Amino acid sequence: MAKSKRENIRLKSSESDSVYATTKNKSNTPGRIELKKYDPKLRKRVTFKETK
Repeated sequence: MAKSKRENIRLKSSESDSVYATTKNKSNTPGRIELKKYDPKLRKRVTFKETK
């Protein structure tokens, strides 16, 4: 069976303790990613950074 190139990652909010779980393609984006997502605790969009 072929090994998947996708990796499970966690995105942590820069302003609160909220966390999103998602996947990313390791070969296309080898570095850490930052996404703007909705933070339910703050009820606004903030930057989420990848953690290991």
